[in-house]
Amino acid sequence: MASAGLLQTSLIWVAYGVAVALVLLVAIITTFTWQQPHERSATVSVVAIISLTALLATVLLLPVDIALVSSTTSATLGSKKDWATPERVDSILLTLKIVYYTLYNFDALLCLIVIPFAYFWYEEYDEVDEEEGESSFGSRFWGATKYTLVFVALVIILFLVGFFVPAAASGHGKHMDLDYFKRLIAANKGEKALTFALGLLMTLGTLLYTLYTGAGLALLPISFIKSAPSISAPQLSATTASALERNRDAQRQLEMRNAGRPDGMPQKDRREMDALLREERTLVRRERLAAEARGEGQSAIFRAWTKTQAVFRPLKLLGGLLLLLVAVLVWVSMLITGIDKAANSVCKQHCGYILGHINVFQPVNWIFVQSAKAFPVDYVLMLFLVLFLFSSSITGIATVGIRFLWVRIFQIKKGRTAPQALLIATVMLALIILAINYAVAMLAAPQYSIYGTQTFCSNPPISPGARPNCTNHLDFVRPCSEASTDPLAKDVCTPTVMSTFLNRVTLNWPVFGAIDFWAQFAFLGVFLIVFTTSLFRTPRLNLSELDEEAEADEEEGLLASTGRRFGATWQDITGRAKQATTTGQGDYGTAGNGSSSRD
Repeated sequence: MASAGLLQTSLIWVAYGVAVALVLLVAIITTFTWQQPHERSATVSVVAIISLTALLATVLLLPVDIALVSSTTSATLGSKKDWATPERVDSILLTLKIVYYTLYNFDALLCLIVIPFAYFWYEEYDEVDEEEGESSFGSRFWGATKYTLVFVALVIILFLVGFFVPAAASGHGKHMDLDYFKRLIAANKGEKALTFALGLLMTLGTLLYTLYTGAGLALLPISFIKSAPSISAPQLSATTASALERNRDAQRQLEMRNAGRPDGMPQKDRREMDALLREERTLVRRERLAAEARGEGQSAIFRAWTKTQAVFRPLKLLGGLLLLLVAVLVWVSMLITGIDKAANSVCKQHCGYILGHINVFQPVNWIFVQSAKAFPVDYVLMLFLVLFLFSSSITGIATVGIRFLWVRIFQIKKGRTAPQALLIATVMLALIILAINYAVAMLAAPQYSIYGTQTFCSNPPISPGARPNCTNHLDFVRPCSEASTDPLAKDVCTPTVMSTFLNRVTLNWPVFGAIDFWAQFAFLGVFLIVFTTSLFRTPRLNLSELDEEAEADEEEGLLASTGRRFGATWQDITGRAKQATTTGQGDYGTAGNGSSSRD
């Protein structure tokens, strides 16, 4: 039996190792996809790849945590498995703690020292001084180190504050007499300082999470849905060619009408000619973009890849609708848990609104508990949920940009992201990860994230010291919960390392718990506003962004008809444009007066 337990835990860690190897590949692709090609820096690229890999590895550790503690218990009988001796369980928890602390310390080292150093190292580079020999490695290194020391001083101050500021007292009412809550009070100064530092960083991350993840959770599904354009490359090429011909005819008519004038064109005709010339430049550029989108002048492999993307556009649309359904389900579940915590928390604001057990039906938590019956479906779903929230954070940062209040400092876009913006976005994601762990463990799936599939047998043992037996009394099997007063649960229920850490933060520092809890309602509000706005936005093609970024990027409302999307996909596959049925101004082919005024 011991070998069976070793095999199960080993497989979980092997799966985690494979996932980390895959996210390394994802980090490399992401870094080179988002960076500006002409401003790439080897130092920035390496730091960004390592940082993104470490962040994703930290995110993926939560499903591993849940899987390992759940593997020690038989969910059917409510008892520890034969191999799960106290020593073995302690060994598993110790390994998890070591990995957690290693990753969090590494993330902190990256975000507070390595990334700032890489940022200032890049800023200290001057191409002119480098060519003239006025900039040396030593001066550049000292300049970056000088500014980085400021961040090191902030870290030291942070730990000193946590070391000396008193934590919460060990009693806040009758509910605090439970053994589970007593164990959460930090006993030594070093652990208390670390709890304070990470709690403060988690609170800062929650503020970023509220804005960026809240907006990204609504925008990520929409980005999949609008990925299929309303107009195909062949159709865009045809309508642009027609509009360009009309534009040049209008120019010829103006020139002929003013031919022979000794004083040249009148002011009115000159303004009209200037507008036509600006529109002509826009249409010529758009015609070239349409040709590139069709693969003209490219290899056969590139054209085949373009048609393959067009074939899979309907699947992206369906995938976007599925993600939208998941986002709404997560939103509803978090709202239910938030209301439940606010009304039924065992100690309210004194412990960050810790909830002893769920009092209202919560769909996401129920799905995880039920899917646990078919191993390993629940772990795959948890992995999907965590990555979905992480991807939503990236989408939110890319859409909103890096801002100070309402002023945009950096913009995050594919192929257009400055190295400084990439490093700052990485730091933001590191803070947001702490908030994502809190949201998943405390609101999205609270019962499952804390105890996984663990249950305990409440059937009293036959003799003192004997193990409870529910083999013939399955109705005595109860799910584990924080507020359980049954002494039999103490020997069976093992909380996850992540939930223990989060509850320790909110219990020792209630102000952090209160801020993190009420910020979740702000997160839900941001999602609702962005989702509603995107849902009812009128369909339009953003031609200025098309011309500026060399790609057609339509801002499509979700209530608009999707018929022309599939039509555009079919035209991209066949390479033929639909025959025009109207003349004059095309819907999307001409720049019109709007484009003329924008240029």
